[in-house]
Amino acid sequence: MFQDFIEILILSAIQGISEFLPISSSAHLILVSSLYDLKASSLLIDISLHLGSLLAIIFFFRKELFDLKHNQKLLKLIIIGSIPLILFGYILYSTELIYHLRNIKIIAWTTLFFGIILYFADQRKIDKNIFTNLDVRSIIFIGLFQILALIPGVSRAGITMTAARILNFNRVDSGKISFLLSIPALSGASFLGLWDIPSEAIEINTLIIIAIIFSFLFSYLTVKFFLNYINKFSLKIFVFYRILIGLILLSIIYI
Repeated sequence: MFQDFIEILILSAIQGISEFLPISSSAHLILVSSLYDLKASSLLIDISLHLGSLLAIIFFFRKELFDLKHNQKLLKLIIIGSIPLILFGYILYSTELIYHLRNIKIIAWTTLFFGIILYFADQRKIDKNIFTNLDVRSIIFIGLFQILALIPGVSRAGITMTAARILNFNRVDSGKISFLLSIPALSGASFLGLWDIPSEAIEINTLIIIAIIFSFLFSYLTVKFFLNYINKFSLKIFVFYRILIGLILLSIIYI
């Protein structure tokens, strides 16, 4: 039981931290699972980790979400921006093509390449904000970029922030757009995961509760830290991290 608890703690930290930073949670979970035989890892635990992140982002943006009933425009834009990911995600999932993308070579190249793209996008100086400048054309552009997040290593947070920065949104509002788009994305991932599990196999146990709680805590703290960080600094540290990880993986593969 203690070993399972430690593994859940590790998985929760990876999920909660990497889900909302531009470094790819799926890539980190795949890499850790490849390096270590985590016996506590399972589809139900994976769903619990995503649920914890979903609850954290809803709780963090609870005021903004309650205000959406008075801001129908933003609500409609978030829905419109989420449609491409949900549609293509379902296609890749139902055809099982998504499982062919989960390999170290793809992760290495996408981590490196999209890290570099993030660097150049983050150099944009013109500031737009979410309330006055986000429109249908912008959200569709960001939503189409978000499709790439189905490939491990791209990073959903990273690619949506890249798209928003290309459109000249400031860093903080780029982060907020990314986080708001994460709610439908995490909901869809949790739903598809539950769809794969027979109802009789779903059992709420201590590990499930622990996974949700710790994923929630790590996710909440990460979002709070990240928004404070990008209010003062650029995204270079995450770019350098991605380049380092990408180069290490490529050296392992090709050398």
